[in-house]
Amino acid sequence: MRTIFFSGSRSISRLNPQIRERINNILSNNFDIVIGDANGADKAIQKFLQEQDYANVHIYFSGKIYRNNVGNWQFVQVDSKGTGRVFYTAKDKKMAEIADYGFILWDGKSIGSLNNIAELLQLNKPSLVYHSQTKEFFKIKSSADLENILSNIEDDVLASILEKGNTFLKSYVTKQPSLIQE
Repeated sequence: MRTIFFSGSRSISRLNPQIRERINNILSNNFDIVIGDANGADKAIQKFLQEQDYANVHIYFSGKIYRNNVGNWQFVQVDSKGTGRVFYTAKDKKMAEIADYGFILWDGKSIGSLNNIAELLQLNKPSLVYHSQTKEFFKIKSSADLENILSNIEDDVLASILEKGNTFLKSYVTKQPSLIQE
């Protein structure tokens, strides 16, 4: 059975018809779903999965208790010794390891979403990314696909990648000087 890792930006709290249609395609194949417990995209997707009465869902969380588990699905607590971003990244890494494919809702700015895309790519796992600003879907299967996304982002996002991005993601920005030159 295939496993899909759903994730997304916390600024995305609604699912448009395009996104719902893609999720319904996944549900029609009865795939297993792993998803985090954050507000924003995670919670919006959880609500949709509950509306569809979908049972093959596991909620991953760091800490002592999950923040959101709308459908009362099974949950997996991921130990994390870190604080801040590192604390929550542990569960994302675990979901990327388990998943066969990623489905990511990205607002064009979230470094967490970019980290998840990069984590999946590093594990040779493809992703489908919905860019909420352009309302387009992008398939990420190769380094060139990731480089294409990175070549179209704003300078402040590039600076945030250098500050908050995982090592794999940072390597794409630093190996392309044109991305970080003024």
